[in-house]
Amino acid sequence: MYMDKDFDDQFFTLMSTDVIKDKDTIKLVKTEPSVVLTFTPISETDASSPAASLDRSFQDDGSSVSSSDTVIIQQPPEHRSQPWPVDFVVPTFSFNVEMLLQAGCKAYESDGSLLQNPSINSDILEKLAEAIFHYTAYPTGLQIQAVVESLINKYPCLKEPGTSFSGMYGWQQRLKYKMANYRSKMRKQVPCPELDINSLKRKSPGEKNPAKNCKRPKRAEVNYLPPHPSGETSNSLEKERQELLYEVKKKNNTKVIQDKMAKTFSYRRIEVVSGSPAADEFRERWPALFCEAEIKEEFRRITTVSLEQTFMRKLDYYTPKLLALMKVKGGVVGTKLRPHLDKMCQDQSIEMRRDAIIRSLILYLGEKEEELFKDCLVIPFFYFQEYSLKLMCKFTLKLTVEGMKRA
Repeated sequence: MYMDKDFDDQFFTLMSTDVIKDKDTIKLVKTEPSVVLTFTPISETDASSPAASLDRSFQDDGSSVSSSDTVIIQQPPEHRSQPWPVDFVVPTFSFNVEMLLQAGCKAYESDGSLLQNPSINSDILEKLAEAIFHYTAYPTGLQIQAVVESLINKYPCLKEPGTSFSGMYGWQQRLKYKMANYRSKMRKQVPCPELDINSLKRKSPGEKNPAKNCKRPKRAEVNYLPPHPSGETSNSLEKERQELLYEVKKKNNTKVIQDKMAKTFSYRRIEVVSGSPAADEFRERWPALFCEAEIKEEFRRITTVSLEQTFMRKLDYYTPKLLALMKVKGGVVGTKLRPHLDKMCQDQSIEMRRDAIIRSLILYLGEKEEELFKDCLVIPFFYFQEYSLKLMCKFTLKLTVEGMKRA
């Protein structure tokens, strides 16, 4: 705020430094950051989206959630919150560029003339690169093609028939090189492990080649190498990892483990991508990761989708085709499949269908069922008490007999 002498030295909000004159009085006012909660209805297909309810981490993924009672919390900016979209949405360009594009589209609709204005290419490519970087830093050729197709469909006046039959090849090449320049610019402006790991300074002397041993995310990896949380360093996160080793040994400590695993996610990803540790070594350093709840959460952190919900939804979708494939299977495998298929015909519940189709799929692929499933017998509590009492009496009698023999 600044003191305005024209209004009896009252303080007003400072919108621009241009209004400040020499020896003017400025007042700094500290304001509390505002928290905005956005309530959004969730459909069945969006159940695997990264935005989830507050307590989603250790809840059953198969449970139903009321869309009207769900609070959607935006993830921190250092993590990507969305995978690559099915239909890429072209961003809105600057006012001048939009006016030129609209005029060009009108001319294209009237007489088929194309927009010949190279001066706007730079602004268009900059906006597209910024929108692409929101999803991935290393787009594939198919992803770049999808972006260009969306651009041409929205603004057909930008076609370049001289470069290819579809008129998109020129834009594809320009966007490809623009993404490389955009990565270089982002690497200089902000710390980004996803880009720094491929810099020539971090490579060994024998691999100082931009295209050699380039570490890029796989198809489903959204948060490949996220930066550390605000205010955290590798040393502080290493202390969190060491504390996590003691927290794992405690009982009923899932909330603390969940928070620490989420906090050390970036540190763990750097270790996996850059070090490529062995499974046994990695399990010794991160024992909390090797449990069902944290495996699901780690998958959700990396891909922003739910592992169990996505698997079950795809399993239900492909069940009819899998059944048709297994019914025509002959030989020894076909004989082993018959009991599971008959059980599925007797019980049409969704749980029984899933159980039967998974067991049938294991047999069809030649895997051993006993290595993947552990069957246990659930007994009432009073039987368990009686069995424990008998076992304790037997053990006490054995100690008494051994003591009499020694005497």
